[in-house]
Amino acid sequence: MKKLLMAFACCSLFLLTSNYSLAEEVQFPKNEPINYLIPFSAGGESDLFARLQQPYLEKELGKKVVVSYKVGAAGALAWSELVNSPATGHYTAAINLPHIILQPLQRKNAGYRTEDLKPAMIFHVTPCVLAVRSDSPYKTLDDFLKAAKEKPGSVIIGACGNGTSGHLASVMLNKQAGLNIPYVPFPGTSDLPIALLGKHVTAIMAFTSGYSQYTKDMRVLAIASEERDPNIDAPTFKELGYNIVEGSFRGLAVPPSTPDSVVEKLYQACAKINAEPEFAKKAASMGMTLLDMNPKESAEFLAAKTEEYKTILTDINK
Repeated sequence: MKKLLMAFACCSLFLLTSNYSLAEEVQFPKNEPINYLIPFSAGGESDLFARLQQPYLEKELGKKVVVSYKVGAAGALAWSELVNSPATGHYTAAINLPHIILQPLQRKNAGYRTEDLKPAMIFHVTPCVLAVRSDSPYKTLDDFLKAAKEKPGSVIIGACGNGTSGHLASVMLNKQAGLNIPYVPFPGTSDLPIALLGKHVTAIMAFTSGYSQYTKDMRVLAIASEERDPNIDAPTFKELGYNIVEGSFRGLAVPPSTPDSVVEKLYQACAKINAEPEFAKKAASMGMTLLDMNPKESAEFLAAKTEEYKTILTDINK
């Protein structure tokens, strides 16, 4: 009798573990590719990073990764499609801050709510930098702000568009320094070095990736990151007394009801890729700072940034 009960228990345990494994397979089917949706045009940083990840992801997950594009409404079209996609783990999309937060805050019909997206990982940031021409009389951030205070309108900051990382960082700087430095929006990031070197603006709030191509022509006064960039000889805003940590934060998200086990699997794959020395070297050469925020940390980061951006939008709309 004891032997019979033992055999029954073993069989039950086997069936339970087998059913769990089968459930996992159904949630994350091996016979279907992973769709990696990019909300912006091909050739942008979201696309470049996804393409860099692609072969590594295919190796880690053992399946084909298909990168596709859904461009429009500053990312809202792609993210609204994602929240309505099957929650099986093979529908994913790149996310980009601040866009993923600002769209629902600024538009009544964005098609999604930021909290509807389930982040698997925030995996890198391209920090903002405040840069001037290399022949500029402003050697430090203090020099620049002193000129703005003593002669209002004598310095102008340019950045890419309104409601972008560069714009938000410029608003933060004005507020914390007690100034009103004029801001000029430009259509794209590629316009910024042209505007600066052509002397149309005094400084630009650009990205580390953009500066890396103009190191001889520009001088960075401060970086909007938690820590210094080893490739840029400049202090952080925080070192100089300004709590400005801003840039383009990017990650990967899935539909809201995707099982946690699947989200964790995607996170582990992305985290392992970030830890690959060859991958990290390539990302650094593109001006990207790798991050390792797990799903919980990523969700908390999105929530904190949402509150921060609400305050900044209030300042902008005053």
